[in-house]
Amino acid sequence: MLSKETLKNIVTLRKHGFSIPEISRLCQVPKSTVLRKVKEVEILPRYYTRWLNRRNSSKIISEKNWGVAIRKAETLIKNIDDQNLASIAATLYWAEGSKKDFSFSNTDPLMVKMFMNILRRIFLVENKDIKISLRIYEDLDTDTCLKFWSKVTKITLGSKTTINILKGRKEGKLKYGMCRVRVRKGGLLLKEFSAIINRIDKLMA
Repeated sequence: MLSKETLKNIVTLRKHGFSIPEISRLCQVPKSTVLRKVKEVEILPRYYTRWLNRRNSSKIISEKNWGVAIRKAETLIKNIDDQNLASIAATLYWAEGSKKDFSFSNTDPLMVKMFMNILRRIFLVENKDIKISLRIYEDLDTDTCLKFWSKVTKITLGSKTTINILKGRKEGKLKYGMCRVRVRKGGLLLKEFSAIINRIDKLMA
């Protein structure tokens, strides 16, 4: 809970054209909290130029940093082979997969797409052995979510797809819900992934 004084400072700083990162740093409050508290706060006209300059400055710095990051990534990773892909899939599963049966769940379409592509390419898993199910909130459009995840997974989803509808509203990263990828009879695959993780651990020891 924020104190009245802290909340007052947040609002005042925003009215005076301070950016979210600036307010977060000055008030020692998380950026996400600041963002919620200033959502309806209007910047005073005489401070608008200051806010605009700070925002443009942040954008320039961000673009510059992205350039540095991209060049470093290209230097570090010049190509990728099957060994790298197997390691990626195993570590993704280690973080987001079930330990009971072979099922992997996430809301990030890029992560799901990458994981499934590696399953097909490296571990030779066929679509007929993959079952997709979704978890969405009641305010989301079911057909839109089915079409979205069909494109991501390259598997046609429809009336026979299992969908768990949750009460409430959820926006942002969950605007298409969560996708669960399950491999039928995936016991051996689960052991293979565990073995890969153990192998990586031994090599790094």
